[in-house]
Amino acid sequence: MAMPNDASDLAHRLARNAEAVCRHYLSSGRREGRYWRVGDVHNTPGRSMYVRLTGGETGRGAAGKWTDPATGEHGDLLDVIRESCGHRDFRDVADEARRFLNLPRTDAVSAPGTRDRDLSVPAGTSEMAQRLFKTSRPIKGTVVEAYLRHRGITAFNGTKALRFHPYCFYRSDEGAPAETWPAMIAAVTDLAGKITGVHRTWLDPSGQGKAPVETPRRAMGHLLGNAVRFGVPRDVFATGEGIETTLSLRCMLPNLPMAAALSAGHLAAIVFPPALRRLYIVRDADPAGDYAAETLTRRAQEAGIEVLVLSPQLGDFNDDLCKLGIDELSAALRGQLAAEDVARFMRSVRA
Repeated sequence: MAMPNDASDLAHRLARNAEAVCRHYLSSGRREGRYWRVGDVHNTPGRSMYVRLTGGETGRGAAGKWTDPATGEHGDLLDVIRESCGHRDFRDVADEARRFLNLPRTDAVSAPGTRDRDLSVPAGTSEMAQRLFKTSRPIKGTVVEAYLRHRGITAFNGTKALRFHPYCFYRSDEGAPAETWPAMIAAVTDLAGKITGVHRTWLDPSGQGKAPVETPRRAMGHLLGNAVRFGVPRDVFATGEGIETTLSLRCMLPNLPMAAALSAGHLAAIVFPPALRRLYIVRDADPAGDYAAETLTRRAQEAGIEVLVLSPQLGDFNDDLCKLGIDELSAALRGQLAAEDVARFMRSVRA
């Protein structure tokens, strides 16, 4: 596959995946026929802006082209990435587009302070994600375990997808100096178990919370359709957005295979295991969570899969666990499960 070195080639590649781009960068919107409707290019909820999801590569009706009649703005999907991510340098826009498309960057120049990075492995790729995960270590007895326990999570069976890195590099932006913080490294895998990306959560060394940085959570690699997996999915499977949210449910359902898709947009697009017959959607109580649950429900039902949506009492299930306690959460959850799954999967696990 040829390397896309110019804007038009990148724009064409994004246009071929227009709906996936919109689900990720314009997650406040939704599909309506041949268009994606959203408030504006900054991902505000609403219906003013529309993006063509189908069409040719060029011309008036080309896929990926968008218009906002309220402002008179228009453009392509590179403009969507630029505005939604807040980039101003085209190099940053292009690097983000290549990351989304799972393409290598055009340069492999290391910034100062990254001596441990192998320059033969381009930044942001699945290969770099695999290397970072390999250089991390199990979470037992580390800051990661302390952080999760601080969030009320005490069940750690089946969490091999999580690892600890004591000195994970962080930059607030491209030109900023590198810092190092302890981090939770989560492997993002496909259904075959291949690592396609990683999610990093930079942590305060005390384990009492996240590191005091601008964006303490970031992902790299190929994420779309993949997830951070806990257990091997078979006939019954649960999936939600966040790692902590998913692990909170595992405190009551330690033997139910689960996955964290890492965002509402990625939750809506997760790939189903081939033997799946019942899907539990772990919903976050916000508009993005509602939209992801609706979209994923529709996809699953079209595939002949039974769907049950698990709804928290507060913002998400980690909020429920921390503020309401495991007993109240267990009681609320019991009524949302299929009766056979209560007997098959449910039990309380205490520290």
